[in-house]
Amino acid sequence: MYFSQTFFKLCVYLNYMLKVEIDKNTGLEKALKILKGKVIKTKQNEELRKRTEYVKKTTQKREKMKKAKFKQSIQSKTEL
Repeated sequence: MYFSQTFFKLCVYLNYMLKVEIDKNTGLEKALKILKGKVIKTKQNEELRKRTEYVKKTTQKREKMKKAKFKQSIQSKTEL
């Protein structure tokens, strides 16, 4: 059981791995710039920051409801 769980986590990790293909003409700085752009586009840093600590599902639901109420209040104010 432990091996299959670890293998699954590894497969999930590998699916999200960013790859930058470079040739002889491409320098290291250019490759790093391309990698940085891919990290920003895929929002990988935000996901890592979000997963630094465990958040309970009830807390997630509460935050989601709070955001929805805020959006609804702004939308109702603009309609008037």
